[in-house]
Amino acid sequence: MRMGYTLMTEQAGPVELVRHAAGAEQAGFSFAVSSDHYFPWLAEQGHAPNAWTVLGAVANATSTIDLMTYVTCPIMRYHPAVVAQQAATMQLLSGNRFTLGVGAGENLNEHVVGRGWPPVNIRHEMLAEALQVIHGLFDGGYFNYAGAHFRVDAAKLWDLPSVRTPVAVAVSGEQSVSRFAPLGDAMIAVEPDSDLCSAWDSARGVPSRKIGQLPVCWDTDRAAAVKRAHEQFRWFGGGWKVNAELPDVTSFAAATAYVTPEDVALSIPCGPDPEPILAQIDEYAKAGFTDLALVQIGGDHQDAFLDFAKTTLLPALT
Repeated sequence: MRMGYTLMTEQAGPVELVRHAAGAEQAGFSFAVSSDHYFPWLAEQGHAPNAWTVLGAVANATSTIDLMTYVTCPIMRYHPAVVAQQAATMQLLSGNRFTLGVGAGENLNEHVVGRGWPPVNIRHEMLAEALQVIHGLFDGGYFNYAGAHFRVDAAKLWDLPSVRTPVAVAVSGEQSVSRFAPLGDAMIAVEPDSDLCSAWDSARGVPSRKIGQLPVCWDTDRAAAVKRAHEQFRWFGGGWKVNAELPDVTSFAAATAYVTPEDVALSIPCGPDPEPILAQIDEYAKAGFTDLALVQIGGDHQDAFLDFAKTTLLPALT
């Protein structure tokens, strides 16, 4: 299983994120994924720079580490024709190291364009159409499209990479797997669910990449790690059916008011010991994931974590 690092735009500014990406490459991570947010989950996280601008700078600051959006929502804040152009440009800038990761989005980030927040079945319809648009533009030449949710009028990508940009799609259950497996090259999920992995490969007919994500809070002081994980990541336990619907940081603060530090520490490895992290990594491997991106909680604690990953965690995995 390839190990990756998460550039979490919600907890660090753009200059720091580029530096962290270079550090992740030097530490030995195989790939780096970037969130794409307009808001942080909680005010305590404190950041939300533009992910695509950051990734362009990261492509220039690195040379070997693969790059990916985890994930971009191409249904409201971005038109899919624009996402296709951004992804093709990133593939060129990175020397064919880029994967476009997409999902159906969260109200937190998409409400800013003032179009309202559709129910999940409509969002899935929109994402399916968006993927048709993106693939049509990746095919080259002029492209027209008239769907229930999107129109494209004589669009063309004038700068296409020699290697087609792979597309990974976020799924959460049988319905989304059956809809999106034919439209994606790889699967994205955030729980070590073996049923999702087997269903994805079965729907595609061939095995493909299955990319997970695991939050950790490494620190030499476990109590400090638990405190920080609770402060900045207590939203994580709500589950995506809830997280996708809440509109702002105030809502997430209210929804997690009764989550305790002990609750967070039960699901997120905290402290200096690598063993709890290794145990959760093993769960993803056993479930069938081919790639796993770690999230180190705390924007000011990335350098120490990267040193720990280089000297202790990654060698333990190999």
